[in-house]
Amino acid sequence: MSNPELVNQAPNTITVWSDIGCPWATLALGALRNAIQIVGSDKQIDHRVFPLEIFNQRPTPKRITDAEVVAIAGLIPDLGWNIWSKPDWNFAVTMIPAMEAVQAAKHPDVGGLTASDELDAALRKAFWCDSRCISIGAEIMRAAETCSNVNVEALEWAITVGEGRWRIRDQWPVAQSQLVTCSPHIFSPSGVAVANPGASYTWVGGAETGYPRMESYDESWTRSFIDLDSGSSGLAAK
Repeated sequence: MSNPELVNQAPNTITVWSDIGCPWATLALGALRNAIQIVGSDKQIDHRVFPLEIFNQRPTPKRITDAEVVAIAGLIPDLGWNIWSKPDWNFAVTMIPAMEAVQAAKHPDVGGLTASDELDAALRKAFWCDSRCISIGAEIMRAAETCSNVNVEALEWAITVGEGRWRIRDQWPVAQSQLVTCSPHIFSPSGVAVANPGASYTWVGGAETGYPRMESYDESWTRSFIDLDSGSSGLAAK
């Protein structure tokens, strides 16, 4: 891929366009991180924002995410996911502040891509496992405090001056182009792009009233994706 606005050109970097409030993206990122750790890869993840609430002009409905969590966690209980266990009025109505924080963490003073990815993982755990309202700054900072690679004071400064906001603004034209199709959409600098990889599921009924039926999840895509730049057969582009 030769478009730096779409794909980080560094050979050891995987670019992931996603929304923290998307369970399919959270599933894919968890598998990708696990594979990187298992094989001892030096790959890094560069997070880009695919903001579902801006596309849809509404918060992502709790009714949909609850159904998706049941389907995914029922097949893969080791994820530790739970449907929202706090009062409904505590539900995260927006993911933009959390995604701004992940972008702000890219600033060198905060910790760069390593800090950004660690914070993204901590925020997803806070929401999908612990039912914490990551729409608010206090919960974002609590998640940041669990991250060994995040300079929390520098992160607070970066968020305050809009470091994450301008990054999202700059990413939005690419997110809404046909180059990115969904959350998650994952890119390698070597030219492979995969959308929502590994998950086999169907919706029974409409998205607002029906239920997803999760049939299987194959993590084999992760190892191939990590090894793409070292000459493995890789994945077919979607």
